[in-house]
Amino acid sequence: DMYAGAIFIQLTLGWDLYTSIILLLGVTAIYTITGGLKAVIYTDTFQLVIMLVGSFVLMILSFMKVGGFEELQLRYSRAMPNVTLAGNTTCGTPRSDAFHIFRDATHGDYPWPGVVLGIPILSAWYFCTDQVLVQRSISAKNLTHAKGGSVLAAYCKILPLFLLILPGMISRVLFTEEVACATRETCQEACGNPAGCTNIAYPKLVVELMPPGLKGVMLAAMMAALMSSLTSVFNSSSTIFTMDLWARLRPRASEQELMIVGRVFVLVLVGLSIAWIPVLQASQSGQLFDYIQSVTGYFAPPILMVYLLSIFWEGFNEQQGAFWGLMAGFLTGVIRMGLDFGYGTPACGDPDPRPPVLARVHFLHFTVLLFVLVGAVMVAVSLVTRRSVGTKRDLAGLTWWSRWKDTPIIFYKRVNRILEIETRTWRRVADTNALLIAVLGIFVWGFFA
Repeated sequence: DMYAGAIFIQLTLGWDLYTSIILLLGVTAIYTITGGLKAVIYTDTFQLVIMLVGSFVLMILSFMKVGGFEELQLRYSRAMPNVTLAGNTTCGTPRSDAFHIFRDATHGDYPWPGVVLGIPILSAWYFCTDQVLVQRSISAKNLTHAKGGSVLAAYCKILPLFLLILPGMISRVLFTEEVACATRETCQEACGNPAGCTNIAYPKLVVELMPPGLKGVMLAAMMAALMSSLTSVFNSSSTIFTMDLWARLRPRASEQELMIVGRVFVLVLVGLSIAWIPVLQASQSGQLFDYIQSVTGYFAPPILMVYLLSIFWEGFNEQQGAFWGLMAGFLTGVIRMGLDFGYGTPACGDPDPRPPVLARVHFLHFTVLLFVLVGAVMVAVSLVTRRSVGTKRDLAGLTWWSRWKDTPIIFYKRVNRILEIETRTWRRVADTNALLIAVLGIFVWGFFA
């Protein structure tokens, strides 16, 4: 998020990369540290409106410029830089499956087995266990608000295809020499990153297509989106560090001490983030989205497996099974990430010196394998070790199978209280919309399959 925001500022205002980063982080850290979760949620809500308005305007202008969706499909296949058209290289040629979700299982940049099996793992981890989103549901006034927020987020999740991905493809058509640069020299000249310039596709549209007044609105929209993500990460990371680590090390720590520690931890995160920028620039051929997905795929599967086993298996041993499974998954993910960053991703036309575990195993396939490995370790360890504490009665209401049975009276009182707050009408509204968004998602997947 920080790097993406810096790229946008750099392209629109012409500032140095690290100057842009310091500005972005400074503003974000100030209102995260001083305002806390409440400030984050209120600013995110306000920024959502700005983002949607600016993104819709840019999408309309982009399609008007390219001539519509059919014209985009036709022109995209021909969007090659001059060095490629001259026959000096085959790099820079658009993929023939660019408008399809399901791609070749062996040679696809996103092979369909990884899309079908790997992406659901990453998505389930993000939406069900990531503290950035979990803290929003926990902070809801009641169950109806939590459900309604999740359904609204699901509707918004459909929009990036039309507001971001397709305009990004239009950017390649309109600004082929910059966005689709094919050699290190041309990429360095176009965006200052010899690994590639696909990251500037969206900012380039804003700079070139938006009129002056709307350009300012769109700059605000992009900054709002990126600052929203940064504040969420800073706030949730601070919460995890202070409540899960510092409070355990110092159980008698006062509220003021925890608050100060949390704010200092945000500053430490800022410093580490700046130091990580050079690594990010060189990874995954400079493609920011691929970097985000690959790193998530190295660490998300163990966390999701703990979450699923905790809910669906009463025999899961949290002290032994969860611990050793997490350790196995974490070490495996670190090794893969270290190899990935150490060898790097070869540029188009360069020989591939990477070992087979990197060159032939896509990161989405690795995600699936890691998920299975961690699950096997957790189940095996849980079966050979006994639960040190806890019985089925202690787990009542905490697993899927025991949520309504063998439950202490105190839990029934909680459930009844929740059901009183969540009226039947609003429960039906939330459930109906959840079903509708699922159908809409299936339709979009099928249309672009």
